[in-house]
Amino acid sequence: MDELKKATQRKASFGATMKAVLWSFFGVRKKSDYEHDSANLNPLHLIIAALIGLMLFIGVLVLAVRFAVSS
Repeated sequence: MDELKKATQRKASFGATMKAVLWSFFGVRKKSDYEHDSANLNPLHLIIAALIGLMLFIGVLVLAVRFAVSS
């Protein structure tokens, strides 16, 4: 239980978490950045940022398909 409390009290901001998630969608991360993120990112922020990133990705795909079909 103490590990869970420590994990949710990590210091990275939500913006830093969102940035890490968006870069992970491209698959471009340095090993040092990955290690820094895994030590500092809040797991709850990570889940929320991943869901937001997923919704943005799906939205872009839907818009691209609508554009391609309408042309």
